[in-house]
Amino acid sequence: MTATLASVSTEIAADASTSARPAVLSRAQASLPGGRRATVIGAGSFGTAIAVLLARAGVRTTLQTRTEQQAAELAESRINEKYLPGVELPSQLRIEPVSSGVSRADYVFLAVPSTSLAEAIAALENAGLGRRSAVVSLSKGLVPPDGAAPTTALRARFGAHRVACIGGPAHAQEMVHAGAGLVAAAFDEGLAEGLAAIFNRAGVVCELANDPVGVELAGVAKNAAALAAGATEAQGLNAAGAAAGHIFAEAWRLAEAAGARPESFIGLAGAGDLVATALAPMSRNRRAGELLAQGVPAAEIQQTVSQAVEALQSVPLLAHSIERAGLPAPVTGGLARLIDGELPLAEWVALVRATVPPRARWRRSRGFWQRLRERLTRWRRDAPPEL
Repeated sequence: MTATLASVSTEIAADASTSARPAVLSRAQASLPGGRRATVIGAGSFGTAIAVLLARAGVRTTLQTRTEQQAAELAESRINEKYLPGVELPSQLRIEPVSSGVSRADYVFLAVPSTSLAEAIAALENAGLGRRSAVVSLSKGLVPPDGAAPTTALRARFGAHRVACIGGPAHAQEMVHAGAGLVAAAFDEGLAEGLAAIFNRAGVVCELANDPVGVELAGVAKNAAALAAGATEAQGLNAAGAAAGHIFAEAWRLAEAAGARPESFIGLAGAGDLVATALAPMSRNRRAGELLAQGVPAAEIQQTVSQAVEALQSVPLLAHSIERAGLPAPVTGGLARLIDGELPLAEWVALVRATVPPRARWRRSRGFWQRLRERLTRWRRDAPPEL
């Protein structure tokens, strides 16, 4: 992962030059609702909600399911009762199995778990993906085995100028009824603007960001923090808050090492998404933490929750990535061992309560003689020639 982090930092700097490249879709195209096609791969709660928003925005949208049977059921009922109950699918939203391909899509949204992203990338290349089509990750996890951010894996295959991700507080049910606070992050400014324009047209506030890796790591951190808080809440709110705070800080140090921007963790994609997840009555990641605290093995939690719990897979990857980068990760590492059944709950809580964050880096005040030398240097530099 050290090599991965180094390459990410280099690519972030290099990608500053991509603004000179033509956007995947021009801004003129972005303003024409009927001029684009989008395919959403994955008909879970978030994928279905995104497909609904895209259709409402006037984008010709296709929602692709894993199987032909699932596609037929959704096309007939026009409601995804299992994952997004009570939300009628727009009549203009096309439903088909993933085997239908993506040859006509301008935007391809990947609403698949991060653990399946490598498989999805390989499938895209055989599904007729256009050379100018944008690929947008909706995942809030990490890609095994190295714990790479999804856009890092996508960028390696498709190029930075075609890759983006969506973050922010976006509970699926609320998003389709009352809106959300999304973040569209891309290396290419035109691509980010095009995505934001689509979601704004659908009635959803969408922030622009030029820090995809930071936005993704913020999403990973909020899921891990929610799970940590859920696993600790019964032991006290202070312990739960400390667990979430330690996780967030440890993940941020990894993001900082990768060249991410602090506002990605402070704003909608990080703190905003964490609050939404922590307050959600049926938050999957917080519920998973509560079940861990009750002694339910991680392998059984997925079936109990009935939906993907990204943090169960991403926390061990996150801990490994932080440690491989040479950074301290005592609480994230402890949470990974709790998930794996290697750390008893009592020891996990004791670890949270006893962990002291790394020492702050103090700013040393400048002495009198140093300030005087600096003033003399400035005076000589700015003095008129005749002096």
